[in-house]
Amino acid sequence: MREFLWPVRVYYEDTDSGGVVYYANYLRFMERARTEWLRSLGFEQDRLLEKEGIIFAVRRVVVDYKNPARFNDALQVSSRIKARGRASLTFQQEITKQPDGQLLCDGEVQIACIEAARFRPCPIPESILMGIPDVV
Repeated sequence: MREFLWPVRVYYEDTDSGGVVYYANYLRFMERARTEWLRSLGFEQDRLLEKEGIIFAVRRVVVDYKNPARFNDALQVSSRIKARGRASLTFQQEITKQPDGQLLCDGEVQIACIEAARFRPCPIPESILMGIPDVV
């Protein structure tokens, strides 16, 4: 699976006083897509904390906003792994408006695997890495 796609609907609560999606909510949509990507590999974040003692935390984000989304728009969030490290994954993510595919924003998000007890970086479990395609 090189690219993971997740649908999102814009709700009224996602918009600002101008009637467009508030800029920070695009990050929430990207987070949901990464969570669902991990779930599609068979991993639940609460179970990873409970059984492996790890959490994933955002380390770095760069987002470029292109076009606004509005109330009730149907969106699609794409996620693909751009880089793999021993304790981190870097995602390239895009949010497009459906059905025309207009690019609304794109971003690069680096997440780190963190040992929850000490809040220090730790290696990503091999069981997770096995489900991730090689980065080209």
